[in-house]
Amino acid sequence: MPIANKPMSQYCLESLVDAGVSEIAIIIGGIGSNKVQEYYGNGEKFGAKITYVNQDYPRGIAHAINLCKEFIGNDKFVVFLGDNIIKKSISDYVLKFKQSDASASILLCEVSNPTQFGIADVKDGIIKKIMEKPKDPPTNLAVTGIYLLTPTIFDIIDRLKPSWRNEYEITDALQMLLEENHKLFTTW
Repeated sequence: MPIANKPMSQYCLESLVDAGVSEIAIIIGGIGSNKVQEYYGNGEKFGAKITYVNQDYPRGIAHAINLCKEFIGNDKFVVFLGDNIIKKSISDYVLKFKQSDASASILLCEVSNPTQFGIADVKDGIIKKIMEKPKDPPTNLAVTGIYLLTPTIFDIIDRLKPSWRNEYEITDALQMLLEENHKLFTTW
């Protein structure tokens, strides 16, 4: 989807490259996959090295992340959903996460319609619970779709059960991280 004469996903790619992330996997699947590959190519013209990972059917964000297990190896990594446009650089968030011993960090954003998002219940600056599209949200702090993760997430995803939407939810994986006492930072 073009915004200001370039695809929405290009803003994500540029934000990653600006933050020093140059090895990027793009999850593709379904109609339009070939157009994505044609547009981004190997990533050279964007200052990146792009690898394409095919998701045969949409099974949730956690499923898509798990498809990148081999690509990630033992490195910390950033997941940036292709329908996000943010107004400021993520460089500071990435640097802070690289230097931390946290298993994950998520960016939050205040929204007026929290029932339509993954929501974080935050008390005194600490995430207590993360839930996907709650009917009665405890806060209006939405999970933005920018996740900084470690390979610890793959063990969690392997134990996930499909949600009521029959998808493997990243919010469920993050909640499991919390329940298993992993460090989870947040910013909003």
